[in-house]
Amino acid sequence: MNLLENIREGLRSIISNRLRTILTSLIIAIGITSLVGILTAIDGLQSSVDNSFAGLGANTFDIEGPQDYRRFGGRAEKRVPPIDYHQAMTFKRRFQQGENVSVYASVTGSAQVKYASKKTNPNIQLIGVDDSYLAIKAMKLQSGRNFSLTDLENSLNVTVIGSEVASTLFDRNQNPLNKEINVLGGKYKVIGVLEKKGGFSGGDDDRLVLVPLENARAMAANRTLTFNITGSVPNMKDAETAVEEARGLMRQIRRDALGRPDTFEIRRADELAKDFENITGYLRIGGFGIGFITLLGASIALMNIMMVSVTERTREIGIRKSLGATPQRIREQFLIEAIVICIMGGLGGIVLGIGIGNLISTVVSQGNGNFVVPWFWMAVGILVCVAVGLFSGIYPAYKASRLDPIDALRYE
Repeated sequence: MNLLENIREGLRSIISNRLRTILTSLIIAIGITSLVGILTAIDGLQSSVDNSFAGLGANTFDIEGPQDYRRFGGRAEKRVPPIDYHQAMTFKRRFQQGENVSVYASVTGSAQVKYASKKTNPNIQLIGVDDSYLAIKAMKLQSGRNFSLTDLENSLNVTVIGSEVASTLFDRNQNPLNKEINVLGGKYKVIGVLEKKGGFSGGDDDRLVLVPLENARAMAANRTLTFNITGSVPNMKDAETAVEEARGLMRQIRRDALGRPDTFEIRRADELAKDFENITGYLRIGGFGIGFITLLGASIALMNIMMVSVTERTREIGIRKSLGATPQRIREQFLIEAIVICIMGGLGGIVLGIGIGNLISTVVSQGNGNFVVPWFWMAVGILVCVAVGLFSGIYPAYKASRLDPIDALRYE
């Protein structure tokens, strides 16, 4: 009995036991689905985040006030004051690439906006911005216009609103432009509506109300606002130089003493993307571990089924041995059966895993991610299936090859 005939015989055995083959393949399919599905979902989320940061650009950086208490020399320092309006505007004026700098401040993240009898939930972000904010933050207008210098210099009551705010306050056939909405007790004319962004941010960028910076300062009344700065450079190769220049200038403006830590934080857009990529790396390890444990259970179940198959076919093994089949050929037949069953289950599991993984990433990213076909994880899945088949089939195959033909022929 040659190898080719052995393969045919193994396939015939699989076909003759369809129900058992299907159920066994389903066990493997569930394991591969968990493995490929989890890893596909993670890749889909990574794609969504990459798309979000691609819009912002890797050549941007944010300067923010201190987030917590700082330690120096083993002692906790007093909380340093946030970046104020004077410091932010001084930075924008003195930075060499000041035309690529935006200064903005968040007034509140729980504003309620009204129009006529309609009103939003109290979860609207109210932000005071300048005329560079939309361009540097890569926000596109669905309709209307950006803030002009006249709007900013004269502190006009005009606003640019997010898509969710517009859909909540206005009917589908109603044009929001030039309508007056009520923002924290003041009337503001809508001059622009932002495109829907959604995505990994959870829709926060769609719940925005932007007003001129001076208006935001007036809205804050006696509260102290924290002003943030976002800068960009034309070329990626200049990003590192620009960040260091910005750090030096900001230390000078903030009067940070030599040898003391910065009283502000600078974060580059690509650093945020790298941070998330590191997190997804750990998630992949965890996902692979969960899938591996599931497959280990499936392989033990397959081994048990193959052992039952050997017992059921003891007489058949005795007949083949009496006709000249060698132990090697007997082992090959059972290994081929185990591997084919695993590959059948693996192919079904890969299809299910890709579908489920992309569905999860689409739901989490609110439709912002692309459909991901994880070719690498598909290849890994097939290799794992072959490995599981070998692991599950090698002992039953060895046991079958060691049967004595005389005893096997007597088996009932």
